[in-house]
Amino acid sequence: MPKKILALLSDEFEDLELWYPALRLREEKYQVDFAAEKKGVTYHGKYGVPCTSDYSFDEINPDDYDGLLVPGGWAPDKLRRFPKVLEIVRKMNADNKAIGEICHAGWVLISAGILKGRKVTSTPGIKDDMTNAGAVWLDEESVVDGNIVSGRRPPDLPAYVKDFIKILNK
Repeated sequence: MPKKILALLSDEFEDLELWYPALRLREEKYQVDFAAEKKGVTYHGKYGVPCTSDYSFDEINPDDYDGLLVPGGWAPDKLRRFPKVLEIVRKMNADNKAIGEICHAGWVLISAGILKGRKVTSTPGIKDDMTNAGAVWLDEESVVDGNIVSGRRPPDLPAYVKDFIKILNK
């Protein structure tokens, strides 16, 4: 049975930061499910690339998944407003499951309250948000701290996804 990965979805996700990891994980034979506010709705990235949700947030049981992907773009600012999203992030972190976040996705982890003392990276634009949440911010293409893998921007996707896959395979 393949490992299952949950990818969070909302309008204005960063197209590459959602699809590159999802496709790479599928190439590695992982199952990737997309969850959003509403099931069966097509959401669009900042550059217009569509993605249809498989599930609503309320249908998700974090115990059914081995990892979580949070894309960047402007979607994280919307995602962090859903109590169920924060509950999913907290539960997966408590269970030491792989959590991948890139670019602005750190906002979701900040709102979930799981970054205190953790080493992470992000787009430099939210560096202050990350450090104010208690994280140790590093300017590196990919940072791994336990179960959390973080990346800065689309050019860092190859290193970020390789590290995420390594954590999943542990």
